[in-house]
Amino acid sequence: MTLKFGTSGLRGLVSELNGPPARSYTIAFMRMLLGRGVLSDGDEVFVARDLRSSSPDIAGIVHAAIAEAGLVPVDCGALPTPALALHATSKNAPAVMVTGSHIPDDRNGLKFYRADGEIDKRDEVEIVNIQAGLQTAAPTRPLAEPARPGSDPSTQYKDHFLGFFPNGSLSGVRVGVYQHSSVARDIIVDILRTLGADAVPLGRAERFIPVDTEALRPEDLALLKDWAAAEPFDAIVSADGDSDRPLVADAHGSFVRGDLVGAITARFLDADCIVTPISSNSALERCGHFDRVVRTRVGSPYVIEGISTARSQGARCVVGFEANGGVLLGSSVEKHGRTLAALRTRDALLPILCVLSTVAATGRPLAEIAASFGFLAAASGRLEGVPTENSASFLEKLSTDAVYANDMFEGLGGVADIDNRDGVRITARNREVVHFRASGNAPELRCYTEAKTESRADELLGWGLGLGRAQIWKAEV
Repeated sequence: MTLKFGTSGLRGLVSELNGPPARSYTIAFMRMLLGRGVLSDGDEVFVARDLRSSSPDIAGIVHAAIAEAGLVPVDCGALPTPALALHATSKNAPAVMVTGSHIPDDRNGLKFYRADGEIDKRDEVEIVNIQAGLQTAAPTRPLAEPARPGSDPSTQYKDHFLGFFPNGSLSGVRVGVYQHSSVARDIIVDILRTLGADAVPLGRAERFIPVDTEALRPEDLALLKDWAAAEPFDAIVSADGDSDRPLVADAHGSFVRGDLVGAITARFLDADCIVTPISSNSALERCGHFDRVVRTRVGSPYVIEGISTARSQGARCVVGFEANGGVLLGSSVEKHGRTLAALRTRDALLPILCVLSTVAATGRPLAEIAASFGFLAAASGRLEGVPTENSASFLEKLSTDAVYANDMFEGLGGVADIDNRDGVRITARNREVVHFRASGNAPELRCYTEAKTESRADELLGWGLGLGRAQIWKAEV
């Protein structure tokens, strides 16, 4: 069984989710909320989905399971995850998003939201425990007509941003919008055009494309370069499948990494504190733009926990973001007499708009703005098909056996520092960084590197993936 909670939500093969498990996990979430007394019989629960092929069927099972639990499912249709979260929060109601985010079409998942936002790791444990005690009966017949929301959640989501970013603020900015199969593909174009940008749709797809903003496919990178070479753009933007993670490229079609997009966003919003996982670029502490940098484990639940702690300790404006680019606004922001309400779940639209607004306001090319943050060159990749237990064995040995770690990193001068907050992040004596961690969403070993140049970061990534492959293969023999 591949189904499990990862860095954000329940994920697994469609063949294992689409049926009794979708029913039982949804009922477990409902029973958790009912047991806490935050829901009562007859209350509404909002449901939305992404555009992958299995999502409508799974959403039907979720609707039926909510009704089976004595609650009223409200169908929001195809909708970005942050739009669903914003709408449900405004109604003081929970929500379920049917999405596999960026993973391939043969996989899918569920994201659960309490009335106050994304569930945390403690909630995940309780849901798993309740689900384990449920009968794994076949799902009840999907409802013919679940309730519809009284207002349009996509309009509310657009208004969330249009009430903060001034009319015409993106005038003169020309933006390519890589639409592929992102559920926000039309919303992005609509918002950009309303703010005055010349938004040009690109690459719309009829089948689901797994665009991973943390590990772009070679064909995605090639498309960005081709579009940038074909006509002038100030930037090319996109989002992943459920639109909680942005993709941003500069005028040359060069991908701007997610943690750098997050830093530009936080700077535009005048954040005094940023919260970000250990996998984000180590230059964040050195760039001088933020009074405080809080590091967490990888995953939005950990970033949300860090945001709450920072707020309780008196931080004025807290912006959280991940290396994949998803931004969580931890506190309301006031700028030029306009207010943007906090939304503590990952969002792709906010960083896209903040980056483009920085370009429009400064008149500087995005590549120049990005370079001013002094980020080290970084690369990331993954070994697919690696069982979790194999990754765990390799990571444990690397973190606990100093002789072994120094032997493995002898070519980099040995080990200077090891951070075990999430996986094993090793700073070598030559100051280069190699970070290994097991994916929370798939049977993969991920590798992240930092070096002075892009070519060296890529070279280091190849070395790191080769090391992981050799050591895991050796352990299996």
